[in-house]
Amino acid sequence: MATLRVDASLEALSDIGAFVVKAAEEAGLEKRASYRLRLAVDEIATNIVMHGQNGQAVADAVVDVASIVDDDHLTIVLEDAGPAFDPLSHALPQDEDLSKPMQEKPMGGLGVFLAIRGVDQFRYERTATGNRNVFIVNRKPSAAPAA
Repeated sequence: MATLRVDASLEALSDIGAFVVKAAEEAGLEKRASYRLRLAVDEIATNIVMHGQNGQAVADAVVDVASIVDDDHLTIVLEDAGPAFDPLSHALPQDEDLSKPMQEKPMGGLGVFLAIRGVDQFRYERTATGNRNVFIVNRKPSAAPAA
């Protein structure tokens, strides 16, 4: 298991992205799976940074990132101590919304939708200390996640 702790800041998003890319390379993920994983983690990490403290800068706010590789999966875990935010509990865009012209699409939710749909499994857990977002990608190609 590899770990990374960064300040919950926009500047740290590139460090989180590099960590995910390195973990994906070490796990032998295909480029497409690696890209989808990075996009998913980046979306949730951005939400943590932008909204995790109710819009207030908190000097000691951090994001903990871990990568776990086993024979079948690469798992990335993001943890933060912000207010509860379960991405799975929010309305996701409907198929008919996705086919509308950009100016007619409802605001918000698309990034979370892409994050959840871009990995093989996504879980959210509220822990005693905060939020845990878990992204799981199969190391061996399987049916591609729905786009």
